[in-house]
Amino acid sequence: MALVPVAEALERLLEGAQPTGSESVALMDAADRVLAEPVVALRTQPPFDASAMDGYATRAADVASVPARLSVIGMAPAGQGFAGTVEQGQAVRIFTGAPLPEGADTIVIQENVRDLGGGGVEVIAPTVEGRHIRRLGLDFSTGDVLLEKGRLLDPAALSLAASANHPRVSVVKRPLVAIIATGDELLPPGSNLGPDQIISSNAYGVAAVAQSVGARALDLGIAPDRKEAIAVLVKRAVGAGADVIVTLGGASVGDHDLVHDVLTGEGMTLDFWKIAMRPGKPLMFGRLGDIRCIGLPGNPVASLVCSQLFLKPLLARLGGRFYRPDLRQARLGAAMPANDIRQDYVRAVVKEDAGVLVATPFGIQDSSMLKMLADANGLIVREPFAPAAAAGAACSVQMLR
Repeated sequence: MALVPVAEALERLLEGAQPTGSESVALMDAADRVLAEPVVALRTQPPFDASAMDGYATRAADVASVPARLSVIGMAPAGQGFAGTVEQGQAVRIFTGAPLPEGADTIVIQENVRDLGGGGVEVIAPTVEGRHIRRLGLDFSTGDVLLEKGRLLDPAALSLAASANHPRVSVVKRPLVAIIATGDELLPPGSNLGPDQIISSNAYGVAAVAQSVGARALDLGIAPDRKEAIAVLVKRAVGAGADVIVTLGGASVGDHDLVHDVLTGEGMTLDFWKIAMRPGKPLMFGRLGDIRCIGLPGNPVASLVCSQLFLKPLLARLGGRFYRPDLRQARLGAAMPANDIRQDYVRAVVKEDAGVLVATPFGIQDSSMLKMLADANGLIVREPFAPAAAAGAACSVQMLR
């Protein structure tokens, strides 16, 4: 099977991907979820003409010139409106959020009033009609579409939905990605390692990539290099309702790379296997019914780079999210040799220097070196057959954070 270009591989992987359905959730549990349906106002806000300040509700005609003396006939705290009518020469002590009393058409803020005692006050600064009043429906009215389908529920959106009297909202279901690590040599963190064993680390980074776009990650653990053991975990992923199955390792061409055989035996239709990229050439993609199956390389750096390039945009689309990689133009901080037939993603440190981004590649690019990837904040994207480039040459960088 020929090497598939990166752009084509991503297009094929995303083809037909749609949000995974909807569910109703309590508003308190809806943060960072994506709306599956618009939010329409169930009430009008404010529901009445309301005072925007603490002060005195009165008639503008009575305070057009100062000093002006008023008789205080009552009080209107928030949540308890004044039942009477404000007549000439009268005022109602009012607080922020309280309904404007009948007959009043302005608010004199308390800083502009002097208490005379005995129920009388003196206004010392003129106030015009309508001052410090929030009119009925100033924010929204019943039936207004407040939040469109596809909106990410950030703090302001959540408060708006609550203000519109919605205790629950319809959101896109969070896609579920089941993660299966493979390899006799792997043990979980905290294990006592034998002389030929290593720690299984990839699942944690892959899960974090999934969670960064709102997906759920189900870690199914480590399958030894036996087809029946891998098949058990694949069946478990299917039974859990996974939208995506991610396997780690075992998808190359070696005698112990069994994932392809197991998945095809379970009914997967292979789409592609091997991509023209570095790191991550042995990436596999296929479909098991409605489930998308991605076989990531076992090398930690390759696994995480492929997760950023392929898994992240797929899960974002399944979750109804807008996603675009953070690509920027920069200058090389060091010379780079000519590239071969594969698109190269070179780990680099990207810093701003005199207003210009400078991307300096690490001298060693081995795909097993996790510390280097953790220290990198960008990937220099080198197209196939890119010529040698001197320090200072223009380059494209995909930011990692």
